[in-house]
Amino acid sequence: MIDKLEMFLAVAKERHFGRAAASMGITQPTLSAGIKQLEEQLGVLLIFRGSRFGGLTPEGQSALVWARRIVGDTRQLREEMRAVRHGLAGRLRIAVIPTALTWAAKISARFGAMHPKVGFTILSRTSIEILQMIDDLDVDAGISYLDNEPLGKVSAVPLYDERYMLVCGMESEFAERKSVAWTELNGQRLCLLTSDMQNRRIINRNLAAAGVTPMTTVESSSTVVMVSHVLVGGWLTILPEDIARFLTQGKDLRLIPLDGVDSIHTVGLIAPWREPHTPVLQALLTEARRMVSNR
Repeated sequence: MIDKLEMFLAVAKERHFGRAAASMGITQPTLSAGIKQLEEQLGVLLIFRGSRFGGLTPEGQSALVWARRIVGDTRQLREEMRAVRHGLAGRLRIAVIPTALTWAAKISARFGAMHPKVGFTILSRTSIEILQMIDDLDVDAGISYLDNEPLGKVSAVPLYDERYMLVCGMESEFAERKSVAWTELNGQRLCLLTSDMQNRRIINRNLAAAGVTPMTTVESSSTVVMVSHVLVGGWLTILPEDIARFLTQGKDLRLIPLDGVDSIHTVGLIAPWREPHTPVLQALLTEARRMVSNR
């Protein structure tokens, strides 16, 4: 039944039979037959369908919760048995908000040095996408905000508190300043993350609290694009300190602390709420706590 539950999860995620089949590397008739067999085994209709996917039935919605739990438990059992035979091994999939990618590198480098048989796949995603990917079992963990928007039930390890920096060129009127108030950004040409990013929503609230209507002439989902616009086009951008220092290192750019709005948010490692976690994921959470305590 596990393979049929995997098919059901794929259809629920993709909301399209063809895409679900492609994601699993099987034909659409094979997937459709598998879903039909699962429905026959459970004795209920799981999916409304005519010529195309029509959504989950109420029974399908309930089955989705169980399917995630059963498939997650099955994967965990496999991981535990592999750990017994071979020690910590395999691949950890982590989805990360763009402004925390440097921390993903710190964690993977440290953990990988201790456990060389463990590989990493690190994906840049929005905070909303991260939570959905954890629910869908598409990633093992995420790095996202812990205290700004609802997370649901997850295991969490706080990593750092964000401190916002203004990034400007050497010709900017702010270049020689030791700090800049958020209020001074009124009328300034800004390059910021897109509005689907939680970081952008936080920055928008900070600007609004300072009475500033942002003149955001460039938006991007990439922090590299943002810093590039500051470097070559004279824009200003706002980034958390760690990623800002990494992206501006060796460039003719200035980082200046932003003052005047009391808004501090914590970023951390999150994982599905499950006890126990797989051995590899539990070791990752433990190592993250150790990194923070040793800072």
